[in-house]
Amino acid sequence: MNDVAIIGVGLHPFGRFEGKSAMEMGADAIQAALSDACLDWKDIQFGVGGSHEVSNPDAVTRLVGLTGIPFTDVFNACATAATATQVCADTIRLGKYDIGIAVGMDKHPRGAFTDDPAKLALPAWYAENGQFLTTKFFGMKANRYSHDHGISAQTLAKVAAKNYRNGELNPNAFRRKPLSEEEILNSAVLNYPLTQYMFCAPDEGAAAVIMCRADIAHRYTSKPVYLRATEIRTRRYGAYEVHATCAPIEEDVSPTVYASRAAFEVAGVAPEEVDVIQLQDTDAGAEVIHMAEAGFCADGEQEKLLAEGATEITGRMPVNTDGGLIANGEPIGASGLRQVHELVRQLRGEAGERQVRGTPRVGFAQVYGAPGTAAASILTT
Repeated sequence: MNDVAIIGVGLHPFGRFEGKSAMEMGADAIQAALSDACLDWKDIQFGVGGSHEVSNPDAVTRLVGLTGIPFTDVFNACATAATATQVCADTIRLGKYDIGIAVGMDKHPRGAFTDDPAKLALPAWYAENGQFLTTKFFGMKANRYSHDHGISAQTLAKVAAKNYRNGELNPNAFRRKPLSEEEILNSAVLNYPLTQYMFCAPDEGAAAVIMCRADIAHRYTSKPVYLRATEIRTRRYGAYEVHATCAPIEEDVSPTVYASRAAFEVAGVAPEEVDVIQLQDTDAGAEVIHMAEAGFCADGEQEKLLAEGATEITGRMPVNTDGGLIANGEPIGASGLRQVHELVRQLRGEAGERQVRGTPRVGFAQVYGAPGTAAASILTT
């Protein structure tokens, strides 16, 4: 398989930006990526764009340049940006083009994603009955996992507190105020065992990544980062997740397990070789669960790892060094590309106060899109 190199990354800050459209944020992220790669828009041969709120992210070309390039729009729930990444990389691997861009953008209203059940081919009564995507599903999943594997509420608070601390070091993060474990535990219980400050928030932002054939990457950068794999999988049986009114609960249903295994196999690396990790932390429980599902520990080991500080920036398996979703929020179309942006900065040694120890060589990113699509990506120097 032909290797693909990432030669430019760009990010529009995540948060709330009154009077600025998602499309404008996407254009800003593209310009930042072009600047990072020392390229002009006319150098881009094709594009892939993802969004939840924007039906035609390809229209961003009207803001950056009507050069007539082919542009594909994708949507895959919270795995949208990872899907854009995979489509862009595989198009280059197929030999059709030498250089392309993946961009994600979104501008979500405040509150949970309850605006339009028709977007997921669900009847209107589904949302009206309170059965749409709400925090209760995340609470039930975290509660079941915590019960089965001995995860305490204190450990969930440790995850959130870590991500708020990391967010303070990230100038592009939405929430940049550290919160103590006590503040997090004492905040309002939204869905037991998850409290208010254990959740991420839907918000606004954009991210872009420029890729090219690995053999020409030296033309654009002295620090190429290679995208060794992006693998996407759906669940194999049942669900204990959103958008399912009746489904059996099974232990072996998470698509994150299969996406991660496939990515490690394609990339030819093992979990213990990963130096910096990005995991979907829609809530603190999700980060804990995904640590095991992605292969970085056994179920139940998270309690000890968090107590030891293993997932801190200074730890042996740093997780969500930029604050993750809890600090950044989640504009769905941009979220997975934000993860790639952070990994590239870390692998280049450009993460500033967030820089992990030593010389990181391998990065891992995982996203989970309801109702059961997961993606895993592996980057190396």
